[in-house]
Order: sequence, then C-alpha cells, then structure tokens
Amino acid sequence: MITSVRNPKVAAALRAHKRSFRERDRQFLVEGVGAVEEALARPGGVTALFCTDPAHPLAERARGSGLEVVHVGEDVMNRLTGTVTPQGLVAVARFVDIPFEDLGPDLACVALLHAVRDPGNAGTVLRSVDAAGADAVLFSSGSVDVYNAKTVRASAGSLFHVPVVREVDTPAAIEALRGRGVKVLAMDATADSDLNELDLTDPVAFVFGNEAWGLPAEIARLGDAGVRIPIAGRAESLNLAAAAAVCVFEWARQQREGRRAVLETLIAAAAHDIRSPLTAMKGFGHSLSSRWDRMTPEQRDLMLSGIVVDADRMNAIVRQLVDAARLTAGRLELFPERTDVGDLVRRVAASLARNPDHPPVAWGGGDVVAFVDPDRLESVVEAFVESLVWWTSEGPVHVGARLERGRLVLDACRDRTDLTQEEADRLLLPRAPGTGAGSKMGLFVALGIAEAQGGTVTARVGDSLCFTFEVPVEG
Repeated sequence: MITSVRNPKVAAALRAHKRSFRERDRQFLVEGVGAVEEALARPGGVTALFCTDPAHPLAERARGSGLEVVHVGEDVMNRLTGTVTPQGLVAVARFVDIPFEDLGPDLACVALLHAVRDPGNAGTVLRSVDAAGADAVLFSSGSVDVYNAKTVRASAGSLFHVPVVREVDTPAAIEALRGRGVKVLAMDATADSDLNELDLTDPVAFVFGNEAWGLPAEIARLGDAGVRIPIAGRAESLNLAAAAAVCVFEWARQQREGRRAVLETLIAAAAHDIRSPLTAMKGFGHSLSSRWDRMTPEQRDLMLSGIVVDADRMNAIVRQLVDAARLTAGRLELFPERTDVGDLVRRVAASLARNPDHPPVAWGGGDVVAFVDPDRLESVVEAFVESLVWWTSEGPVHVGARLERGRLVLDACRDRTDLTQEEADRLLLPRAPGTGAGSKMGLFVALGIAEAQGGTVTARVGDSLCFTFEVPVEG
C-alpha cells in the first residue's frame, strides 16, 4: 500500500489537478464508484486505477482487464480527490472529446455552451443532454474545462456517454451546424419566441450563454431565432443547468409525440388497407358456407384461392405494421443470415401469382447471395412490388440485385407512370387514409429497414418507376 504523495505514480496522477498538465498528458481524474464504472466501460479509456480497497469489485474488474491497480492509503486518496468523503476510487482516464468533424452526420439535438464558466453547471448540462437522448455538447473556447474535477463529478458519468467537442469558435460552430441542416436557437430570457410554442421535431441546436450575463447580443443575433423559457411564477430566470434541462427535455417530448403521431397515422393506414381483404374474405366465407352444394368445383376453388390471396395480403399488412411500430420506437432488431436474393424474390413472385390479376414479377439479378435479414428483405420486395402495381400500368415488375463495393443494391422497376419525381419521393413518407391511392405504409417501412442498417431507399421516375434498396452487407 502506498502512503506517500511523493510516490512517482501518485505524483504523476496529482498533476492532473492542473489544466496545463491535463492538456499535456491528455489525461484527467475520475472519482467515485459510478463515474469510475462508466470510465472502465469505455474500451481503453482508463490507464490506471487508485483504490483504498484492493478487493473492491471495480478494482478486481480493472485488474482482470490488465489495468494497473494502485493500492493507496486514506491520506493519499484524500489528496487525489476533491470531495470531503471520498469513495475510495480514482481512475486516470484518457480525454474523450472529439473534433467537430467527427460528430455523426444526423444531428438531432445539440447544446452549445458559450462562455459558460461554472463547472457544476457544465457537468449538469452534460448529464441532462445524456438523459434526454440528445447528440452532443459543444464547449466554446471561453467556457470551463470539461475535464475540471467538478465538471466531471457533476456529469455523473455522462461525460463518457455524450460526444463532447471542446474549444469551438462559437460563430464558426453555429455556421457549421446550420450547414448540416440544424436550426440554431439562441436562448435568451428576453426573446419573443416561447420555447413551448416552437416545433422542435427538426434538427435543433440550443445555444446557452454565461450564467451571469447570458448570451452577448452579437452571438444571439447569429441564431435562427431567439427563444425564451416561459416562467409563470415570480422567479426572474432559471439557473443555466435547469434551463438546459428544460430545453432538451422539451425537445425529447416533441420527438416522442412526433413518433406517436407517425404511429397513429400508420395504424389508421393499416386499418384502412386491411378492410378490403377482410371484407372480401368475409364475402367468400359467407358464399361458401351458404351455397357450397350449388357451386361447381371451379367456383369453390376460385373462392378458396381468393381467401388465400387476401389472407396473404392481410399477413403482409400486419407484418408491416409491427415493423413500423418497432421503427418508430427505435427498436427494430435485425437477424441477418446468408440469403439467396433470387430465391427470395422468386418466392414472393410465386405467392403473388396466386392472384390471377396480379402482374408477373420477374427476377433478373443472376446469382446474388448476401448476409441480410431475409424476412425484412422480403418486406422490402413486397412493398416495392405493391407500390409499382399501384403507380405504374404496363408490363411485369422487374426485380434485380447486385453486390457493389460491400453493399447490396436491389432494384424494382415497372413501365409507365404518371408520377412526378416529387410525388414519387413523397411515397416514402407515412400517409393517412384519404391522401391518395396505394399503400400508405409499405415504402415507409422499407425505408426504415434500410436506414436501420445504414442504407437508403430511393425512387426514380423516367420512362418507368423504379425503387432502389441499398444497404451495407458483410462479406
């Protein structure tokens, strides 16, 4: 057990209390059970662990993963930590911040802190952004150091969950965010726009200013809108951390409400689409039960075949609805396996051919075997075929596929459409009953299945209407 702060390992760790040494070594201290556990969960994130109890489960976990675990006395632990009652664990962790350019391409909600100086506020903003499910926190060059011990403690481990960008130039960051399609809202207690009256379903960035004087006018003017948090009582304003929490949770609430509205639209569309085959099945069943003895074998077979066709249609709608619900909840799971795409398309074609009025589906993709979820790919093919039957008028549906630079590309086309490109693009959105002909759900689900795998679905209008499904696949 080490009892002296002059020990080289302890002395090296103590240097992290000073920002200059933190910047030089790109390491900082993490204290407390919860925060240390989060740091250890980050692969390669911790370089050493100091503890007063070498038998502590986290010490054993660190030791088992090959980390250096240093047993120290209470006096040494008191020097390493900044709390009155240390929990007996301090980790030396590597910096976690990233460049702005490394932020994901699809930012939905970001907090930008301009000249925020209080470390407790900064850490609490990190915690709130994490809890709300937002994407990142940006610290301006004039803000507190995110690796300040108080900031790290106040983040309660969220520093290891939320992407952090440091030392940004606020005007340049605002311009870069806007270039990514993010609406920039300057939070100002005197602004005209009310937070609760804004539509936050599109990508948004909240810009927060200093605790004492707020956002400077020259920074506030750079936002797309100035926004205030409505206060019903007599309080003059909210603490910065509280204001940030209100904003990101209002964004999260609107995301949930927006997803619920999408799901309600899809449920209504499914109910509408199910009504027709259900009515037909009911009619067939009634005719068969009441007129069986008076029917010819050919008439019976025709009605029974119609029931099978309509049952297949209802099954497809229900599968689409289940996947739509999973997509809107962000819980779609994929189960990929080696799949012969041609065989899958031919099975879909054979099933659809039970309806004598259905146009033929022709496979023209050769031998294509890909590691994909076959059930979800089948849903995509069915959605493409169904939409092409609705929105085109001539010839068979041609389906092909190919492997191209680590991606599966599947195309489905049919001749003669009256749609414009803009109208074809809108088919990928969920549509309510009464908003035009055709399926209201299939293409939306196909797009969601593609995006869940980092892929895309696109529509193309020319002499024919074509849909393309493109996703990365394993070799």
